[in-house]
Amino acid sequence: MIKITTLVLSVSAFVCLSAQQQMSLQDCELAFQKNNLQVLASQYNINMADADILQAKIWELPQISGYVNAINPEDKRVFDVGRAKGVEVSQLIYLGGKKKNEIQFAKSNKELAQLQFSQLLVDLKTELRQTYYNLIYEQKKRTSIESQLKYMNDLLSAYKTQTDKGNISLKDYVRLQSIVIQLNNDKIEINNNILAFQQKMKVLTGSSERISLDLPKTEENELLVSQPFGDLEILKEKALVNNADYLYNLRLIDNSKFFAQWQKSLNTPDLNLGAEYDQNSGTFRNEINLKVGIPIPLWKVNKGNVERAKYAIQQNEKNSEYQKLNLETQVESAYQTWKNQYDQYFELKPVDLENLETVYNGILKNFRSGNVSLIDFTDFMESYRQTVLQIYEMKKQIMISAEELNQLVQTKIFY
Repeated sequence: MIKITTLVLSVSAFVCLSAQQQMSLQDCELAFQKNNLQVLASQYNINMADADILQAKIWELPQISGYVNAINPEDKRVFDVGRAKGVEVSQLIYLGGKKKNEIQFAKSNKELAQLQFSQLLVDLKTELRQTYYNLIYEQKKRTSIESQLKYMNDLLSAYKTQTDKGNISLKDYVRLQSIVIQLNNDKIEINNNILAFQQKMKVLTGSSERISLDLPKTEENELLVSQPFGDLEILKEKALVNNADYLYNLRLIDNSKFFAQWQKSLNTPDLNLGAEYDQNSGTFRNEINLKVGIPIPLWKVNKGNVERAKYAIQQNEKNSEYQKLNLETQVESAYQTWKNQYDQYFELKPVDLENLETVYNGILKNFRSGNVSLIDFTDFMESYRQTVLQIYEMKKQIMISAEELNQLVQTKIFY
C-alpha cells in the first residue's frame, strides 16, 4: 500500500512539473513572435493594403452593347435580324492622372499599415518584457515571504504550546501572530499578482500551460547596471528617427496630400471612347463609327471632397507637431523615471545588502538563544520584511522604466 501511494505521488508530481513550462526571456519572445494572435491578426492589415494597391490598378471593364430589329413596319415582320442589327464597344479612359494618384494613395496606405504593425510589435513586446520582470520579482518576493513565514509559523506554534501551559504571556503570542498575519496577507497579495501576470503572459506567448520564469543572477546584474547610450537630447533625437507611432503621424501628412491630389484629379472629366457597327440604320450600309463621349465640365463635381482633403492636411500637420512635442516629453519623463529608480537602488552598496542578510541570520540565531528580546525581534522582522519587498520592488522598477524608455526610442539604447 505504501509503494502504491508513493507511486501515485511521484506520478502527480511529474504531471505538475510537465504542465509547468520553464521559460527564459528569450523563450518568451520567441513564443510571442510565433504564437501571439494579435500580431498574427494584424499582419493581415498589410496584406489588405496590398490588395487595395492591386484594386487601384484595375481599370473599368469595357462595355459592349447591341441591337436587333424588333418590328419591321414596312414588311410587317418581327425580329428582322437579317437586315437590321448593330453593335457598340466602349471603354472609359481615365484622364487627369486619376489612376496614378489612386495607386500612389494606396501605396501610402500600405506604408501606414506597416508602421502601425511595427508600433504594435513594439507595444506588445514591451508589455511582454514588463510582464516578465513583474513575474520574476513577484516570484522572488514570494520566495522570501514563504521563507520568513515558515520560520514564523514554527515559532508561533512553539509559542502557542508555551502560552497554553502558562509559561508565556498571551500578549507575546499575539505580537508574533500579528507578524504571521501580515506575512500571510503579503503572500496572498503576491500570489494574486503572480496569477494576473501569468494569465497575461499566457495570452502574449500563446501558451496554454502555466509559465515559470527564470532570470540568472549574472544576467540580472548586467541588466540592472546598464546605462543608456548618450544623454537625454541624443535619446530624443533617436526617438524622432525611430519611433513608429511618430513616423506614422509624419507619413499621415504625405498620405493626406496624396489623397488631396487624387480628389483633385477626380474633377477632371473622363473620356469614353468606343466603336460602333451599324448594318442598316445609319447614313451608310454596314457603317463603322468612332464614338467619343466626355462630360461637360460646367462645375467641379468633387469640389467638397477637395476642400475636405485640404483641411485634413492642415489637421495632420498640427497633429504631427503635437506628437513631436509629446514624444520628446515622454522620453524626458521616462528617462528621468529610470534615472530616479536607478539612483535610488544604487545608493545601496553591495555590502549593505550583505549586512542585511547577516543581521537577519544573526537575529534569528540570537533570538533562539535568548539573547534578543521579543520586542526587538518583532521590530526587526517587520523592518526586514518591508526592506526586502522594497529592494525587489526597486529592482523591478529599474527594469520596467528601462523598457518604457526602449518603447519610446525603439532602438538599442542600453549598454
